[in-house]
Amino acid sequence: MNCELLATCSALGYLEGDTYHKEADCLESVKDLIRFLRYEDDTRDVRQQLGEGHIIKHDLLPIITQHGHDKALFDACIRLMVNLTQPAMLCFGKVPDDPVFRHHFLQVTSHLQAYKEAFATEKVFGVLSETLYNLLQMEWEQRQEEDNLLIERILLLVRNVLHVPADPLEEKKVDDDASVHDKLLWGIHMSGFDDLVKFLASAQSEQQWSMHVLEIISLMFRDQTPDTLVSAGHARSAEEKQRDTSELEGLRQREQAAKRSRTLQRGTRHSRFGGSFVVKGLKAIGDNEVIYHRNVHNFKNYTHDMGKAVRRVPRRNRQAQDCMNKRRSALNVRLFLREFCVDFLENCYNRLMYIVKESLIREESQEHDETYYLWALSFFMAFNRCNNFRADLVSETMSTRTFHFMERNITNYYEMILTDRKEATSWSRRMHLALKAYQELLMTVNEMDRSQDESIRHSANVIKSNIFYLMEYREIFLTLLRKYDGTKQPQSYLKDLVESTHLFLRMLERFCKGRRNLVVQKKKVKRKKSRGEKNQPVVERTPEALADTWKIVEEQLKGIKFQLSESLTAHIVPFDCTSETPLEEQRTEAMVRMQDALQAQLGPEALALLRAAREVWPEGDVFGSTDVEPEEELELLKQILHAELPRSAPPETQMEEDDEDDADLEEEEELEAVQVSETEFKFLDFIKKFANPGIVHPYLVLLKSYSKNTPHTNHCIARMLHRVAFDLKMDALLYQLSVFHLFNKILRDAAASAYKELVTFAKAEKMPAWSEEEEQELRTLYEEHQHSEVPDIVETLLPLLSNNTRTRRQVVTQLVRMGLVDSTKELKKPKKGTGIVLWTEDQEEELQMLYEEYKDSDDVLGNILKKLTAKRSRARVVDKLLSMGLVSERRELYKKRSRSSCPKSSGTQMSEEEFLAGLAQDFPDESLNREEDESEESEEEDEEEKKERQNAGSRTSHSFVSEGERRTDVATMVTMLHKKGMSEALGWLQRCLDRAAKGREDDGFSQAAPLVPLTEACEDAMEDKSFHKLLCKLGMRAPANEQETFWRIPEKIIPSQLRCAAASLSQNLDESEREEVLVEEGGPPEDHQEGKSKASDSQRAHALRALLIARKRKQHSNKDEAYQDLEGADSSFERPQEKTTKRSRVLDDEEEEDDGFIVALEIDTNGEADSEEENISAPVKRRRKMVLIDEEEDED
Repeated sequence: MNCELLATCSALGYLEGDTYHKEADCLESVKDLIRFLRYEDDTRDVRQQLGEGHIIKHDLLPIITQHGHDKALFDACIRLMVNLTQPAMLCFGKVPDDPVFRHHFLQVTSHLQAYKEAFATEKVFGVLSETLYNLLQMEWEQRQEEDNLLIERILLLVRNVLHVPADPLEEKKVDDDASVHDKLLWGIHMSGFDDLVKFLASAQSEQQWSMHVLEIISLMFRDQTPDTLVSAGHARSAEEKQRDTSELEGLRQREQAAKRSRTLQRGTRHSRFGGSFVVKGLKAIGDNEVIYHRNVHNFKNYTHDMGKAVRRVPRRNRQAQDCMNKRRSALNVRLFLREFCVDFLENCYNRLMYIVKESLIREESQEHDETYYLWALSFFMAFNRCNNFRADLVSETMSTRTFHFMERNITNYYEMILTDRKEATSWSRRMHLALKAYQELLMTVNEMDRSQDESIRHSANVIKSNIFYLMEYREIFLTLLRKYDGTKQPQSYLKDLVESTHLFLRMLERFCKGRRNLVVQKKKVKRKKSRGEKNQPVVERTPEALADTWKIVEEQLKGIKFQLSESLTAHIVPFDCTSETPLEEQRTEAMVRMQDALQAQLGPEALALLRAAREVWPEGDVFGSTDVEPEEELELLKQILHAELPRSAPPETQMEEDDEDDADLEEEEELEAVQVSETEFKFLDFIKKFANPGIVHPYLVLLKSYSKNTPHTNHCIARMLHRVAFDLKMDALLYQLSVFHLFNKILRDAAASAYKELVTFAKAEKMPAWSEEEEQELRTLYEEHQHSEVPDIVETLLPLLSNNTRTRRQVVTQLVRMGLVDSTKELKKPKKGTGIVLWTEDQEEELQMLYEEYKDSDDVLGNILKKLTAKRSRARVVDKLLSMGLVSERRELYKKRSRSSCPKSSGTQMSEEEFLAGLAQDFPDESLNREEDESEESEEEDEEEKKERQNAGSRTSHSFVSEGERRTDVATMVTMLHKKGMSEALGWLQRCLDRAAKGREDDGFSQAAPLVPLTEACEDAMEDKSFHKLLCKLGMRAPANEQETFWRIPEKIIPSQLRCAAASLSQNLDESEREEVLVEEGGPPEDHQEGKSKASDSQRAHALRALLIARKRKQHSNKDEAYQDLEGADSSFERPQEKTTKRSRVLDDEEEEDDGFIVALEIDTNGEADSEEENISAPVKRRRKMVLIDEEEDED
């Protein structure tokens, strides 16, 4: 030790037993030591010498504990200890690269670790706590500047001591054992210092210490994890026991597999007689074959790299190492920290985080202080989520604003990783903290979504709507995965990134399932090429070209008589006062601009620029004098045109070919504008963005360490690979040799039972290779059966192959790959039909017997198909029944339905809406029957397509029924709303529908249009539940989420449907008015009155039904058949028919029912239908015109 330092330390005093005797000049000696530290050199020699003398343990700590009443001495000792305990990173700026300075750095760190052990006593923190408590008892008006400085120094001292890194090699502590850091925390707890920290975090008058408090808290929990603190003092759950059991089972299986491997490798003979072997087919360095001198059991691990020196990996290419070593503290420490977390969340968290956030936004804190905020957010929100989740305890950090703060920090940290390469590791750690905080925000929102409280679920829904709406939040994980760099970001970062992406996709998928149309924001960036890449026009400057140009310019100027318009002179500015370019250079640039204008033959612009430059630079008459004549100006422009002016060359972009990162940083395009628009979000399209080699690669990197990953991490990897390979059908992304090698390693792993999900995926993805013998066998079999008349050659080849595990898809793919067939379409499966064409006598007798048995049943054809021995299609059976003469028409085989829902001829009045509702109920079964016929005769399809077809059939069936019900309900609702006084709102809604229909017809396209109420009556109606039901019946769309306010007219409704919906809102006319309209349109009033007195309501309904069916026949049925059917029913209805090649099963069934209704009409009218022809048919046609058009649109 230096002589002066030794003398100064000796002047402090001495320790005798447990008593410290200070010298008379102790205070001055402490101040001298502070002065020595101020002037130490770069090696920190003073600090090292004081550490070697153990000055804190032997002098300073005894002074403050035994002589704390001396305020001046106490303040000086605190100042000195704050200086001595400051982190070594602050002393040296960074970890030195020079070996000498690295040695000094390690020496300072070892002294700090000794200081930390000296502080780990309850007595020291008792003195600090008592002093801090007395200072905090004083009102802030009574505190002096020295008091505030002492408070800050005590907090800094505790912060520095807690910041000292642990030395696990020196301590040699295991989990559940008390380390030096645990002893320090226990001393803080026993002295009550932790209560003072909570007071400083919650007190409004002490918010100036908020950042110091947050640093101390983060350092206290440095080695802890939220889940270990939550489980402290509780028995292990079943899940934890299962996890530990599976982990132990995996280790035991690996150990047993290693033991078996060693047993097999142990030869029967002595090792010296191991022998030498020649490896056939494997060449050595020369032309000879490889000679293997080891045990033959180890040959499967043989490579050419055996015996070679390991290649050194450059430092810049080494994998980034994790620096977080978590350990489990002693139980009493964990219990104390758990209670601290509970109290902190209930009393301090929201207030402290708000104050810290505001100081960060206003940049009132020091550099990188936001990392403490990020840590506190992720740690305490995770603790709250695991320990009886309560959303109100973390409400301050649970907002969209916090998501924006995290996203901005992640982006900033990534940019700093690229720019500040020397500190890339530090920026990567900060980025990892921000990612952990973002992950915890997502997990908390997910937990809120499962809450029992409706208000909490609503809040979570609002947050999800906002983060899913903005593109920055949706695609942040895509960007992070694409930009992952293993040399700068450790594997723990990749693990958290993969798990966060899995959680985000799961939340987004669940959010999209409950919404049909999810609108999100989309940003499109317009880019233009950089200036260096623009093709500058080449202007000829030959004397002849300049003479021709000047002739044109001279004629222009003389033509305008040197008079310039105000619009031209207004925007000419030759000088920029805000530019940093010197005046002389700007004057030269002005001349260049004049020359460019002259060369472009823009004489007036060049003259205006000359006159503007003369006003800016009048000195020297460079641009002419103030009273210059037009001829002189013309001569000046001519001189400028012919002058050789210096032009600034565009900067050339220099690229470093050997540095790929520099090439990535070079900007080839510059931003011009950002277009923000809205688009409909589709989850499958979003998932397709993950099917990218740059995104799949990080997952495969993490999969390589599957044995060290947690089961949840492996599940996240397998789920993403499953999305890519199976959901998106892009399994080719995984067809890599390294991936197949990894899958083989997983399948051969002794503990494969612990990775069941990965094993299942590997088996599904692993494609067995075809050997040369198998390819030759397949080629031979195909050539043998190529010209045979077998219906499916692939099904013929499958049982003949020696490898019976081959599937149809593998065989077809291999045939295409070998070039035996051009496309897989040539080997497509034949149609699903049975292929049986001829009927045997036994089959005909069986069909006749089944017909006789079931001819009186409701479903004749269905029962026959179920009982037939030789399965045939529905069409084949129908044709055979017709050819055998068992039935005369196809309609006799249609399924019979109950007619209880049809209107009966009675005196009860039935509305037209009720009539159409009953009419629509006869359609669904026919639709389903038609789909069954088509499906039996079509080709074999996948299960998903079958399900979609069945769902489509059910939706079609439902649409027929709901249409009739909707018409009936709309009429009832309109009448009820008129009675409630909402006529004005109904009229407004009708006008909106008509306006939307007209707009869609004029524009040729449709988009969702909002229904915006403009009057108070309309606003009241839009809040009425009955009016909402009417809107739903009309097909209007309610607000999809919190982003929408108004109901909308969906874009899928065509204009004619909108007009029908608007017409249905009109109030029903009186019966008399309706009859008058019918008389005016249909014929004389006398005939109408006569027809009204003779025709009943039932007859009218039958006539309407006949008209509706005839209208449909006009589009679908054959002319001759339709005419024959109608002629036998009623001669009063004559309709033109159109020829069609194929009849619909639905219309055939309607023809059957039509005949029945027309016959009933003839019986009821008793021959009076002929006299009522004019009174019934014509008016009814005109009155039902709107409904018929609507039915045609629904049918289309």
